[in-house]
Amino acid sequence: MTVRLALIAHAATPATREARFPDDEPLDTHGAEAATAASGTLRRVAAAYHGPEERCRQTAAALGLEAVTAPALADLDAGAWRGRTLTEVEADHPTDLYTWLTDPHVAPHGGESLSELIARVANWLAELPADAGRLVAVTHPANIRAAVLHALGAPPECFWRLDVTPLSQTWLTHHGGRWQLRETGHPLAPPPAG
Repeated sequence: MTVRLALIAHAATPATREARFPDDEPLDTHGAEAATAASGTLRRVAAAYHGPEERCRQTAAALGLEAVTAPALADLDAGAWRGRTLTEVEADHPTDLYTWLTDPHVAPHGGESLSELIARVANWLAELPADAGRLVAVTHPANIRAAVLHALGAPPECFWRLDVTPLSQTWLTHHGGRWQLRETGHPLAPPPAG
């Protein structure tokens, strides 16, 4: 049987707009409105999941999904950089930031390396039942990048080459023992009127 998995990036938050490493924060007004406008877009879903953070839970609820929390879909742990802007980190720790952006196996912030994130997401994908059907997971851009790299067998050094925007959808399929990228980057849109 084929598993079809839609990975939905959570809607916009203050951290998204400020280029800040997020803490557990809610959606901003624009993000909540955009997610609500797209409610009903995802139909015929066998099961839905969301990351444990508030922004994922709120996005899933606004989309009309009855989703359960999947701890493995937690955001990349940015350690000591949590809550800080990229500009602040660059000013205070330029070498550490450069190292983190160029070496996926290190975590100078004391959190999680990109390689660890990719392994965590790959393990979650491997645990999905082979007969699950059509699934949805509301998660973070970092997790979606990790899932795409895993599906493609791409090296972790490609992580920053993928752009994932709020409320974009990335589709993966699993058949014959492997994941494949079906399509990526399409924004969720409100269903047609009438």
